[in-house]
Amino acid sequence: MDAFETRCEVRWADLDPNGHVRHTVFMDWATQCRVAALAAAGLTPRRFQELGCGPILFREETDYLREVDAGDQVTVSLEVVAASADWKHWRIRHRLVRRDGVPCAVVVVRGAWFDLGTRKVVAPPAPIAEAFAGFPRGADFAPIERTTA
Repeated sequence: MDAFETRCEVRWADLDPNGHVRHTVFMDWATQCRVAALAAAGLTPRRFQELGCGPILFREETDYLREVDAGDQVTVSLEVVAASADWKHWRIRHRLVRRDGVPCAVVVVRGAWFDLGTRKVVAPPAPIAEAFAGFPRGADFAPIERTTA
């Protein structure tokens, strides 16, 4: 996958009392982008249930760069910026850009794959690893080295 992007229209419900987008909405847009990228790779919620494995997050950080107003449109991109060799652990960066081309936020999430039966972090089954390996990578992609299990 060369690039993956979604677009979001700013809804009235997305606004705070100051008339610009609420902080958690940026994370919601990033989540929707990840879910859409997974689904485009064939990894739907049903497929995760069949495989007995799904994604979990350990950390989510947002840098807010510029305001976004009602009626605007935001493009959200996805790129993998770090991963362990077995894809057990990973980091994804989302860049959010307003319709006028101005970056408005960057969301970075750190996560792993979770066995739905054992309730433990695991290396994902081949279909997940293969799909995830096909996601766009950031120019600053780096391996995640784990020294403990």
